[in-house]
Parts: sequence; C-alpha cells; structure tokens
Amino acid sequence: MAITLKQLRYLTTLQDERHFGRAANRLHVTQPTLSQQVRQLEATLGATLVERGQPVSLTPIGRDVASRARNILREVADIHHLADRAQGMLSGTVRFGVTPTLGPYLMPQVVLRLHAAHPELRLYIREGFPDEQARALANGELDMLLAPLPIDHPRLHVEPLFREPLALVGPPDHPLHGKPETLARDFGGEAILSLDPRHHYSRQVAEICDRLRANLLRDYEGTSLDGLQQMTGSGLGLSILPETYLRSESGGEHIVRRFAVADWEAYRSIAGVWRKGSVLSEAFAQIAKVITEEANRTLG
Repeated sequence: MAITLKQLRYLTTLQDERHFGRAANRLHVTQPTLSQQVRQLEATLGATLVERGQPVSLTPIGRDVASRARNILREVADIHHLADRAQGMLSGTVRFGVTPTLGPYLMPQVVLRLHAAHPELRLYIREGFPDEQARALANGELDMLLAPLPIDHPRLHVEPLFREPLALVGPPDHPLHGKPETLARDFGGEAILSLDPRHHYSRQVAEICDRLRANLLRDYEGTSLDGLQQMTGSGLGLSILPETYLRSESGGEHIVRRFAVADWEAYRSIAGVWRKGSVLSEAFAQIAKVITEEANRTLG
C-alpha cells in the first residue's frame, strides 16, 4: 500500500497537537478516521510511529518520518504554487495568517483592492497567535503572514511594512481627562487591561505598563479588542488600543476616550512574512505593498 499525502499531513498534525481529538478537529475529520489513517501508515512502513498516551508523542522513527513529511508537504505546496504562477502572478488560493488585533480592522480594504485588481486570487484567511502562525508558515501550513514584530525564524523572510501608533484610552469620565496637561507618570498605579499573553500585543502592553509603573490586570484578560474597549468603557480599567482599531467602524471612540498624554509615544511594527525562497515571493511582495498602502491611507 502506498503512502499518501493525507497520511503524512495527519502524522505531522498529530505531532503538533499531541492529542488525537485536537488533531482531528484541526484537520476537520473524525478521530477514528485520523487514527485509522495513522495506523495504515504504520502498517505500510512496518514501524510504530506514535506512542498513544496522554499526551500523544511520536517514537524516534515517527519523529524522523514526520520531519521528512514536512519537507514533502512543503514541496507539494510549492508545486501547486508554481502552477498558479503559470496562470498569473496573483492567482490561486493563498493561505493567509493574520493576528486578530489587526486583521479585522485593516484587511477588509486590502481584500477589496486585491479582488478588484486580481479576481483570480483567493485569500484563505486564518486568525491566530503570531508565534504559532509563524511555525505554521515555516511548516508549509500557511503561505503568508501579517503580524507584529518581532518574528525570528531561519526559514522565514520578514518584510517590515509599517509602524502603527498605540493609544492609551479610558472611560470618558476618567479624572485624568480633566487635567490641563497629562504626563506618562500620571498613570502610575492605574489598572490597565490586556489580552491573552500569547499575543505580541499583550507582551508590548506589559512592557508599557512597566514603564508607566501601571498595574497590568492579569485577572481580566480580554479575548478581543472589542472586549477591551467595552471593559474600559465600563470603568474596569484603561486600555492601550491600536490606531487601526480606533479608526475602524467596529472600533472607534464612542465608549472610550483617548488620553492626550504630552510625552506619550508607543508604536508596534507590522511585517509581512513568507518562506525564504518561495516560488511566490514576488506575488507576496505585491500583496505586502497593497497592505502597506492601505495602512498608510488609514493611518495618514
């Protein structure tokens, strides 16, 4: 019986998730289907690849097979991209990863522009944590990534695109809004909300809190920027929100108000990322150029 690409993809996903149920959910198959395909792969190779415990782990030979499988899957993805490139530089489906602290507020206009100029291009957009998506990109599960810096991976090309201001906001009736002049030191001891620590954004907020000597509320981590905005509007704490969010239709300042801090300066740097040597590097550079232009238009 021949080894199939599906079996190799199942094995590498199982190695990533270390759990049959989570791997099956990620692959959009049932757990028995996943288990059966892995057993068929083991039978074909005549070797045990998986130690079925909690958590699941691969045997030494299983890890070797999975490493080679990832290379094969990347090569197959590049073959598909070569075919797309033959039909047109911006065509086919691009698996596009983006952080949820940016994508919903910047990507709609990017998608409109790309679709108008390149109707054969399809973007399969997946939101996620930047570090996890960088690994997925390196492993061939994604084609391109839009994420905050830093991103450091030997197999990835990182193209800085733009800097986005971050604003300190609070409820409209916060006493510091009434001061004639507000300085960063005035926020010492203030409670500041943030997101899950797996977000680059959360780490940057923690660094800003250290500089301000503010109190980062670990017990009230939001799951979205909308959640932070609403909790801030209710008076639970202050937030540091990206400018693209504050200028978007879904965000804005209707329930929060930014502080005019005389010595405030905070930014995050955003980059486009793709695999080094990708056959579609030129196409990804074109997409990155559109993203930069839309970001500059939004922030200008």
